[in-house]
Amino acid sequence: MSVTFDQAVVFIILAVTLVFFVWGRWRYDLVALTALMLVFIAGLVPADQAFLGFGHPAVVTVAAVLVMSRGLLNAGVVDVLSRRLAKVGDRPTAQTATLTGAVVLCSSAMNNVGALALLMPVAIWMSRRSGRSPSLLLMPLAFGSLIGGLVTLIGTPPNIIIAAYRAETGAPAFGMFDFVPVGTAVALVGWLFIAVLGWRLTPKRDSANATEDLFEIENYISEVIIPETSKLVGRTIFHLTSQLEKETEATVVGLVRGERHIPAPSWYEEIQAGDILMVEATPEDLKALIDTTGFELAECKGDCKATLGSDEIRLLEAVVTMDSPLPGKTAASLHLRRDYGVNLLAIARRGRRLKRRIGQTQFIIGDILLLQGSEEALQATLKTFNCLPLAERKLRIGEPRRVLLAVGIFAAAMLLSALNLLPVQISFTAAAVVMVIVGLVSPADIYESIDWPVIVLLGAMFPLGHALESTGGAQLIAAQLLRLSEGISPMATLAVILVGTMLLSNVVNNAAAAVLMAPIAITLARGMGVSADPLLMAVAVGASCAFLTPVGHQSNALVMAPGGYQFGDYWRLGLPLSALVTMVAVPLIFWFWPLTPATIP
Repeated sequence: MSVTFDQAVVFIILAVTLVFFVWGRWRYDLVALTALMLVFIAGLVPADQAFLGFGHPAVVTVAAVLVMSRGLLNAGVVDVLSRRLAKVGDRPTAQTATLTGAVVLCSSAMNNVGALALLMPVAIWMSRRSGRSPSLLLMPLAFGSLIGGLVTLIGTPPNIIIAAYRAETGAPAFGMFDFVPVGTAVALVGWLFIAVLGWRLTPKRDSANATEDLFEIENYISEVIIPETSKLVGRTIFHLTSQLEKETEATVVGLVRGERHIPAPSWYEEIQAGDILMVEATPEDLKALIDTTGFELAECKGDCKATLGSDEIRLLEAVVTMDSPLPGKTAASLHLRRDYGVNLLAIARRGRRLKRRIGQTQFIIGDILLLQGSEEALQATLKTFNCLPLAERKLRIGEPRRVLLAVGIFAAAMLLSALNLLPVQISFTAAAVVMVIVGLVSPADIYESIDWPVIVLLGAMFPLGHALESTGGAQLIAAQLLRLSEGISPMATLAVILVGTMLLSNVVNNAAAAVLMAPIAITLARGMGVSADPLLMAVAVGASCAFLTPVGHQSNALVMAPGGYQFGDYWRLGLPLSALVTMVAVPLIFWFWPLTPATIP
């Protein structure tokens, strides 16, 4: 079969798009929008259809599920579970089994990244309490969030996408629990493997100080005394900080005046003779500070770490996520203390604290930041920069609030869609609106809870997937697969589709992998003269099982820095888990969704 001009154009655009997805230089939503514009310019998508993808039922459903997930989190549903996990004990097998089982359960009914975000602090706290590296627990936790999403329609965006594509075959869209037979079995086997054997395959980042905090703050805090002769007496902390920024990276993190201890003193606090300033600085910066200001060095008396915080002032570790605006910026350029009331005390990268000047260090995805400030300032800063809070000095797990109300709304939405009383996009959108009305989700949280890059990615990729189908590109690929399937069994054909989708999802967003592979699966089913259901199910499973790289799914990327993982660490657990998923899923799909003859439009 020869390649037409339109097919060549769409293949080139797709190839370039995949290259940019893998490269990661630009965010995937921008890449997808650019690809959409290119297929429009090439005349492959008419103007009146270019943005129809943003109104696709799958896009609306994904947005509604994200809002509902925020409502469940705000209500404390996962917090109730988290409080029980702290009592599991110190044995790594028990910890892994409990944490991974919890995230599998949560991910089956809510956004998997949200479930991971809630349980990560618990895993880190348990690791430190047990004297082991978090690397033993975090990768199993991330992979557990992926396999948990296989269980229900709303567990992961690929399931929602595949359900919508099934409607294009002339059959009803997959329902809420159509994924349960295969998804539950794969999740259960995957969980057992991770809990019993898999965690032993994760890299062990143990060190001599594994029982200590990642940031040993007391080793970098010094006290300096303000002599009566200092020219800075009567000036403000703001004036001092402005002067320090020109010469050093030193940061004022506390003030002692007589019997008063003032953590994170106000920007406008006036310096008095005899004051003791607590300064976070390297030895080089401390010397520069003393030389510049004439301050006198004092010994750090008592517990320096204890005086850094109070009931109002806290220390918090947070990770820079993929969607954060921080990468490429520095603390100095952001003026964190002046504009946000937060001190940046340290940065850790790939499990190690950076010793260079942190104020001039550009942030990258996965950096762990040690922040000091008030509860209000820290929460506002995390929200502004879209950072994920990790373990605090004292783990605080929120009290459950209106749990029954949130669970009731969620269960009602699932029941309405499962009984086909309402389309899933309608029932879930209605549930999201009810959660806002009853106060489980604030109006501001509505837009903050939606992962807009994923929404834009889906809206842009659907027309691209249709262009692949309308130009005959999907048929061309399916013809090659059909020729290959002539010499192999039907079950092997399912395995090829599943593994191919799985490999693709390890280098591009899983939603994009589902959008690209679904038309190929449908066209292949037409060529084979069989039902598209088993092939679509194979795509759904493969798209959600990105275990080989940290870039395949946001859950993998989130645990990379806290676990101290390298890019090549993921395959050690991910490869056997991928093989196990394939061996379990393929025969189950073949059993529950047989390749029976079917008339496909």
